[in-house]
Amino acid sequence: MAAGSAKVSLTGIKPTGEPHLGNYIGAIRPALKLAQNYEAVYFIADYHALTTIRDPELLRHYTRSVAASWIASGLDPDQVVFYRQSDVPEIFELTWIMACMTGKGLMNRAHAYKAARDRNQEAGKEDLDTGINMGLYNYPVLMAVDILIMEADVVPVGRDQMQHVEIAADIAGSFNHVYGKSYKFKIPDAIIPDADTGHTLPGVDGRKMSKSYDNTIPLFCPEAQLKKLVKRIPTDSTPVEDPKDPDSSNVFQILEQFATSDVAANVRQRLQAGGMGWGDLKNQLFEVLNDQLSPLRDRYNALMEPDSELDGLLAAGAEKARKRVLPVLSQARKAIGMA
Repeated sequence: MAAGSAKVSLTGIKPTGEPHLGNYIGAIRPALKLAQNYEAVYFIADYHALTTIRDPELLRHYTRSVAASWIASGLDPDQVVFYRQSDVPEIFELTWIMACMTGKGLMNRAHAYKAARDRNQEAGKEDLDTGINMGLYNYPVLMAVDILIMEADVVPVGRDQMQHVEIAADIAGSFNHVYGKSYKFKIPDAIIPDADTGHTLPGVDGRKMSKSYDNTIPLFCPEAQLKKLVKRIPTDSTPVEDPKDPDSSNVFQILEQFATSDVAANVRQRLQAGGMGWGDLKNQLFEVLNDQLSPLRDRYNALMEPDSELDGLLAAGAEKARKRVLPVLSQARKAIGMA
């Protein structure tokens, strides 16, 4: 946190898969930079994952994997607040309070719920709510409380997630309108990290790197797997000796995000001049990725070992988180007449 900074940023991480290179560039790296200018709060949104994950062992693994990935990537639990959502029961009491302040119409307009209904309509299902659980429907209320209970000033989100912060502001506004003489929730703002201004990493099939496309390069996969996945990235049939356009190359787009500016500039020049083949470029990308990720991978693997320090770090983070939220919940309970 920057000296003298009073503003709080909140970042939630949903444990629904192994973190990949796209997560690192689009979410982890820019979110960690916030700790330079804000009092940074990060949490593993494990209860949010229940809307889709029903395998308890898989949920435990993903939760630990996400936590280990962020710490290995540079998150310092001693300098920020870092916790598991499920370790802070106050969140769930406040969720009911705020659900009672939330209009059903607001939830009907939530993007995830509308998208699920649209998929049912496209599939020709008569009941458009088929397969939609109340966790998905109420998801925005829990997310709002994640934000409000930590008194966050800003929430870094992608452009497609801005609605969640807007809903949190709406719900806070409803509470404040009714109970504002006793207690008012802080109204949060959304901020879009620099890495989300349009740039996304391509996956091994050329499309946007995404778990839903099954085309990711796991952030901490073993060296041999990393090399194999890099080799799979599609290229065209331009001969080695011919000039190539770096900006149209999926391989170069990834390299540019991880290489130093000098290395990226040198590779760009070699591609444009001709004489550098796609195989050479892929080898260069592998070397850059492996050099950068090897020490992080070692740290990640150590944290993922049974009885590592990870659980202790999360327990300490939960204690810090609960100290922050108890006064907020206490004031909200008093405002509504529960204390």
